[in-house]
Amino acid sequence: MLHALDLRVPRGEWLGVLGPNGSGKSTLLDCLAGRHAGEGTILIDGVSLADEPMRARARLGYAVAPESLPPVLSGRECLAVHAAARGLDAEAQVLELAGPLRLAARLDDPVATYSYGMRQKLGVLLALIGEPALIVLDESFNGLDPASSLVLKRHLRARVDAGRCGIVLATHALDIVERWVDRAVVLHAGRFVGEWDRVALDALRDGVGLEVAMAEAIGDRIG
Repeated sequence: MLHALDLRVPRGEWLGVLGPNGSGKSTLLDCLAGRHAGEGTILIDGVSLADEPMRARARLGYAVAPESLPPVLSGRECLAVHAAARGLDAEAQVLELAGPLRLAARLDDPVATYSYGMRQKLGVLLALIGEPALIVLDESFNGLDPASSLVLKRHLRARVDAGRCGIVLATHALDIVERWVDRAVVLHAGRFVGEWDRVALDALRDGVGLEVAMAEAIGDRIG
């Protein structure tokens, strides 16, 4: 359960959401995607998710979980179906990204034959269709090989730096947060218990470390 969260992620910001298992990270992301009903107001690029769900979701890119991808379709068919459902074509830039992500050669193979990491890549590509104003990723770097992970981080960072979107990444990978995001929050028992901007994250990286700071934030809350 989430409790009175106030969160703003503008275009040009990459937010990292940290927290222990069961802290509410996935629930938060489900709320952003309209999969979990609750009190309060959610605006996607200024559009109310409750009042205009179709318009709001059209501005959102949510990475499809590997286990939710249709196994009988090929990767290319998944991209086409996802794009068509939003009244779009599978954009060239999304298909081009499949190359450096080492997925292009398998796009015409059934998803059932994909490894976990390959499904993760496809799920992220689905989230990038349609120039979304907000991209939501749930542990989307898990299972990626180092080279593909770096390609994806650079691609996402470039989108953010160009002001094309905001990103919300829920993750346990502290190294990603320490280097790539603009701001990080800690969620515990459905509440935000810690927050650091880029300057503070750099100081933590050179000091006690984000792991210690995160543990202290959670400990202060529960102890």
